[in-house]
Amino acid sequence: MDIHWFESLESTQVYLLEELKASRLSAPVCIGAVSQTQGKGSRGNSWTGMSGNLFISLAIPRSMLPDDLKLESSSIYLAFMMKDFLTSLNSNVWLKWPNDFYIDDKKIGGVITNLMGETLVCGIGLNLVSAPECFAKIDIDVDAYDLTEGYCSLFKNLPPWKQIFSKYQIEFENSRKFFTHNNNEKVALERAVLLEDGSLECDGQRIFSLR
Repeated sequence: MDIHWFESLESTQVYLLEELKASRLSAPVCIGAVSQTQGKGSRGNSWTGMSGNLFISLAIPRSMLPDDLKLESSSIYLAFMMKDFLTSLNSNVWLKWPNDFYIDDKKIGGVITNLMGETLVCGIGLNLVSAPECFAKIDIDVDAYDLTEGYCSLFKNLPPWKQIFSKYQIEFENSRKFFTHNNNEKVALERAVLLEDGSLECDGQRIFSLR
């Protein structure tokens, strides 16, 4: 996977989507920046950050992904791959359903996914060197570009969804003391049932993980 690295972008996600639409780039490809000024988070929130943190967006053709991976599961799949890679570097990071990276009880980053035709566009932000108030940074010393290279190398041999999900089922228990959002409303995860496609059954509602 080609990596295009910039000193600064308004948003790696917006830049990548614009380049794909204009056919100046094609999947698979990764865009990264040392800093970004108008990053996109989930539910329309911003994800800006200080120089040295991780700001990347990847475009992945659907044909490259495992046959058993449903698009509804892609947020968990791509986020858990990053979580697993960070664990291999001795981090204690864990994945709160469906797309937030945590150290203990504080968020350090997250993933957003969008579908553009047959291409999945995934943005990942992680606090590596500094964090805003009420957030935390990762518990290991890792360079943003080195982390990007390591993560992108995983796409040479992607594991099946079943393998990722079997690990995440165990980790999901850490999410139970938290909330998620559905239609801008808070939903407690205490009694949620994790379904095989990564969605949840919560108080009679089905909440999907793709976001």
